[in-house]
Amino acid sequence: MNFKSELKINNSTISLSNPSYFIADIASNHDGDLNRAKELIWLCKEAEADAVKFQHFTAEGLISQKGFDGIENASHQSNWHKSVFDVFKDYELNRNWNLELMEEAKKANIDFLTTPYDLEAVDELDQYLPAYKIGSGDITYTDFIKTISRKNKPMLMATGASDIADVERAVHSINKYNEKIVLMQCNTNYTNSLENFHYINLNVLKLYTTMFPNVILGLSDHTPGHSTVLGAIALGARVIEKHFTDDNERIGPDHPFSMNPKSWKEMVERSRELEQSLGDGVKKIEKNEEKTAIIQRRACYLKKSLKKGDILKNDDVDFLRPATVNAIKPYEIINYIGKKINSSKEKGEVINKHDMGE
Repeated sequence: MNFKSELKINNSTISLSNPSYFIADIASNHDGDLNRAKELIWLCKEAEADAVKFQHFTAEGLISQKGFDGIENASHQSNWHKSVFDVFKDYELNRNWNLELMEEAKKANIDFLTTPYDLEAVDELDQYLPAYKIGSGDITYTDFIKTISRKNKPMLMATGASDIADVERAVHSINKYNEKIVLMQCNTNYTNSLENFHYINLNVLKLYTTMFPNVILGLSDHTPGHSTVLGAIALGARVIEKHFTDDNERIGPDHPFSMNPKSWKEMVERSRELEQSLGDGVKKIEKNEEKTAIIQRRACYLKKSLKKGDILKNDDVDFLRPATVNAIKPYEIINYIGKKINSSKEKGEVINKHDMGE
């Protein structure tokens, strides 16, 4: 399989050598209010997100009420005060808002993305979207994935609640038509429990690197705080998606585990610090260490005064700081013991390479 190791989403270049691309998923946090959705777009921009993302689904096109009636404990959904169908119905994104929301994102100078859950949404939005996000729940819906892949736009594939066979199948489905893939590790538990840190399994990103060379890595995350994001970036992820709200206390399915403007901005700031700290992987004396390398390293100093022509012996040498530029380093002294000194030197003086002859 072949993958693009660099891709573009509007004006952002995404690759291992570029800053991470942050997607703020508003999801259902618009609470059915267009003005609120617009306000959240601006808050995402102020919090330094690169993209704002919505979710285009209809309850009828996504949920079987009879199917859910047969499930006694539907994970986090078991705490909802309405049926799963009714909650999804309440939080559908009104598709008459599409152009207004995209125009608002354009005004805010933030990318507009969505996770589509039906082909009608794909057809309506394709001309406006720079990339597609595929939710973890659709990782086995290969016909849907293939159809979107043919649009030849970057595909952000979340891989929560799946095994490696599911991931391989989905990646093959995309890669048959499209090399622009972001493969996102994800744990799809939305309970906001600290126990979820046991299951995020960031080291899967290492597996993805081995199995799918050059693929761009990402993280779609629902854990609190910044730990998993920082870990993922350190492991090579360059696309980060988390939910976004203005108030975690609001009533709604996504508010409790979402980031808010304060925590989101802190996450981005810590991530930018981490990105700077990763460096190029070449071990060297860094520019800001050059003086430290002089004052903290040892060099060879004379324990006693020597005259020109004297033979340098082990007992004549002490190893002290600083190590000035031309000084003989401790590991080099073996090359100069037994040789004559070129000029007289006083006790306590550093021994430079040009001080020694044959």
